[in-house]
Amino acid sequence: MKYLFIMVCFVCSIFGQAQQTQNPWKESQLMDPALLASRIVKNKTKDLLIISVGPEAIIKGSVDIGPTHEPENLEKLRNYLKDISKNREIVIYCGCCPFVKCPNIRPAFNLLMEMGFKNAKLLNLPKNIKTDWLDKDYPTND
Repeated sequence: MKYLFIMVCFVCSIFGQAQQTQNPWKESQLMDPALLASRIVKNKTKDLLIISVGPEAIIKGSVDIGPTHEPENLEKLRNYLKDISKNREIVIYCGCCPFVKCPNIRPAFNLLMEMGFKNAKLLNLPKNIKTDWLDKDYPTND
């Protein structure tokens, strides 16, 4: 029984490491929520496209695409981006759940990379939109 437990822990450890290496973004492609909130408050988002790829566009000025784990919403994102400059600064977010469990951010970020966007970012909401944005009173769509 002890060996079975050790084997299960080993397999879970490998799976956890594999999950972490599957993230399509680099650390440098994560945007701090405080930075985005500051830019919104200071009206410095003219050249920034903020896209919600989750269940609701909560962040002020964001475009609502819908959950991109659903193929029709991923296609909606593709169509929305087709005429956008590849140099445009884009930040996507979901916030439905912790990054490690989120079904929406990876398909959306992979699509941005596939389409050749050079200034794509993922809003760093490691816990969820409530904890990492709403509880800090950052700007929202009212």
